[in-house]
Amino acid sequence: FGGAESKPLQIVLGGGSFTELVAWRDIILQKASENPRLQALDHNYKETKPQLIVTVNKEQADQLGVSIAAINNTLQTFLASRRVTTFVENGEEYDVLLESEKQFKRSPTDIAQLFVRSTRSNQLIPMKDLVNIGESADAATLNHYNRLRSITIEASLAEGYALGEALEYMENIIRTHTKAQIDYTGASLDYKRQGQGVYLIFAMALLVVFLVLAAQFENFIQPLVILFTVPLAISGALFALKVTGQSLNIYSQIGLIILIGLSAKNGILIVEFINQLRDEGLAFTEAIIEAAGKRLRPIIMTVLSTVMGAVPLVLPSGAGSETRFVIGVVIIAGVSLTSVLTLYIIPMMYQLLARRTQSPHAVTSTLEKLVLEERVLEQPEQHPISPQ
Repeated sequence: FGGAESKPLQIVLGGGSFTELVAWRDIILQKASENPRLQALDHNYKETKPQLIVTVNKEQADQLGVSIAAINNTLQTFLASRRVTTFVENGEEYDVLLESEKQFKRSPTDIAQLFVRSTRSNQLIPMKDLVNIGESADAATLNHYNRLRSITIEASLAEGYALGEALEYMENIIRTHTKAQIDYTGASLDYKRQGQGVYLIFAMALLVVFLVLAAQFENFIQPLVILFTVPLAISGALFALKVTGQSLNIYSQIGLIILIGLSAKNGILIVEFINQLRDEGLAFTEAIIEAAGKRLRPIIMTVLSTVMGAVPLVLPSGAGSETRFVIGVVIIAGVSLTSVLTLYIIPMMYQLLARRTQSPHAVTSTLEKLVLEERVLEQPEQHPISPQ
């Protein structure tokens, strides 16, 4: 309800002094304004607060016999307050502060009414003869970020301009023309954090799937064959994001993690059926060819059901449809491509890598055959009864 929308690009400049940061800010804003896709450039260091600059005329003060300390103490006492001593009452120590009344410090002209005693002539010297007063403007607040003096530059992005691309553009400008320390806040900080964490999450998801499949198939080669479907699914999803003009954001990353499980199931269907045919005594190559042919229909059925289930996600309607659309595009494109190529890639990789592996039930089948042969040998030989 009327709240101000924060801009997605928020990059923080850190430095040793605000004077240095202001110079860097002006350079960066000038360079960034050349990019038409960066809109509404702004910053949080606004020189809108009026200030008085009081400069002591040291030569004049020396000639009149007034020390710099006396001038400073006078200005501090009348314009602010100065602690001069303490006193103790009832066991408590209190500060004694000197301060002028508010009516004597309401305007800059009140400084001219102050006097300082000369140590040489013991006369009162007007403050206006000792100092020069000028006007300037500075920021109302001096911001710090991670314990450094900082200025935050922010901007809105044109339609279709990805936040990651905009941040990379700004980082190049800052590193090329300044020595500022770069940090992030707002949506830019969230983007950087999720970009760094998604790789770990994706790797952990792959590891969990691999370990589960290794336990199921009782070796490490066949799960590796199955996981060859994951790069195929990721390639299809990234191509679809490029075609539809979507970015690699948190929703598309969620869809990519989902694809690990969806793409692996088709490989499981083929590899499991190959192992079953090998257990039945079929030759290695023949088992691969027959499994790929017989698993065609189940794979097509699972692909159609998955795609139809994701179709409502890509139908743009209602609040939040943009986020659902990205996930739906990733799932549909990734599952479709990996399902078509699985029928060729998985049998080929199984042929190359799993030739020396056994099916999970190979040991069980061998033991059953040995037990059966032993029972046959233990049975007494039966002779036909002579008719005589």
